[in-house]
Amino acid sequence: MEPFATAVGLAAAGGLLLVATLLSRVSQRLGVPVLLLVLGVGMLAGSEGVGHIPFDDYLLAFRVGTLALVLILFDGGLGTAPSAFRNVVAPALVLATIGVLLTAAGVAVAAMALGFPPALAVLLGAVVSSTDAAAVFSVLRGSGVRLRERTGAILEVESGLNDPVALLLTVVATEIVLGEGRVGPALVLYGVRDLAVGALFGLGIGRVGRRLLRWVVLPAPGLYPVLTFAIALVAYGVPTLVWGSGFLSTYVAGLVLGAGQLPYRPGIRRVHDALAWLSQIAMFLLLGLLVFPSRLMATAPTGLLLAGALLFLARPLAVFLCLLPFRASFRERVFVSWVGLRGAVPIVLATYPVLRGVAQGDVIFHIVFFVVLANGLVPGATVGWLARRFGLSRPERAVPAAVELVSLREYPGEFVWYTIDRASAVAGAGPNDLPLPDGSVLTLLLRAGTIVALRDSTRFGPDDQVCLFVRHDDRPFVDLLFGRSEEETA
Repeated sequence: MEPFATAVGLAAAGGLLLVATLLSRVSQRLGVPVLLLVLGVGMLAGSEGVGHIPFDDYLLAFRVGTLALVLILFDGGLGTAPSAFRNVVAPALVLATIGVLLTAAGVAVAAMALGFPPALAVLLGAVVSSTDAAAVFSVLRGSGVRLRERTGAILEVESGLNDPVALLLTVVATEIVLGEGRVGPALVLYGVRDLAVGALFGLGIGRVGRRLLRWVVLPAPGLYPVLTFAIALVAYGVPTLVWGSGFLSTYVAGLVLGAGQLPYRPGIRRVHDALAWLSQIAMFLLLGLLVFPSRLMATAPTGLLLAGALLFLARPLAVFLCLLPFRASFRERVFVSWVGLRGAVPIVLATYPVLRGVAQGDVIFHIVFFVVLANGLVPGATVGWLARRFGLSRPERAVPAAVELVSLREYPGEFVWYTIDRASAVAGAGPNDLPLPDGSVLTLLLRAGTIVALRDSTRFGPDDQVCLFVRHDDRPFVDLLFGRSEEETA
């Protein structure tokens, strides 16, 4: 019977993953985060849905959610361009710390107005205080919008940095509800220590990992993503054991690795992108199974009011105050506040009070679940329209072909894609006019999605996409010639 039960379980899991993945096409048409549709699939497959799959293991959901968040944050760090991070780190950091506190406080006030005891109200505010990068950018990709670099980078970096703060607030608020914690100066010092230790470990592990990747020559290219996967796990586990923020450490380690020279970078990025998507889908399916629709409907009125308070009061107030010193335009502040979508993080955090034995933990979980649904559906369907209305979007560019150098040894360079603008130094020039450094080679030209043969008469025009093999030391000069690469403007 055991092999049969295993086969049934694997077939069910495969079917759920298949349906959830295919829903990405529906998400594009509706402008709704695909992950919210995946939640719906999980609910339909649950004990009160058509699938009748019994599942109420909050501990398993918390553990799977933690692993998934580690992989998502690490992939987010790897994919963040260093220049974009440097340009927005100050406003994003303020949003990820003070902004989270202000958002939590605003939701807590709304919860108290609805009759919640102060301690439970603070817990609710803490759980829903952080944004979700996966939800934000799945909506942006689905709507066909490419945000201006500053706006998109603020949303991305804020989402990567604010999860540790929300986790810290949730843990502290839970202990206060249980009568085992107190608010005071020691709490502030604890929070600062937690974040500082996490940042330092992430920086150190990222640098050690970068040196390791340059020093170790593995027998197959497919082993390099295994090594970076191991680095992500270490970056979370080690600082957590010494009372540091493992989530912050993981994101910082990914940033440090992504900013350096990675062997087989395209392959590593694709593997981690796939792992992040698999983690998100599996996590949302599991969280959907955990929800009982009957309890969700019972908490719907309260959840709807709190979702409105978060969307129209708490988040906008936090964003407007936090971005005030950074000369952000009114439209940019409105957009950042509107697109602060909630996703898996609040739902995973909502399992913690249940595990700790909070009396109304299950009620809080279902309220948070409803808040995430409402917060994703309403802004999610209007992100593309609002970005275009406010003039915060850039024209969508065709996705360049993928070219990867695969060898049993590392070459001192990488394939880089550039899209030529009218203001580019090479606009109007031909292949023979390029002052390319020795060792840099022009390999491919795409025009309107079609490969163009490189001849003496060829001239580069606006929106042409060119691929070059560039030595690491020559990258700054080639960037100066062609402008920013596709990886920096994506």
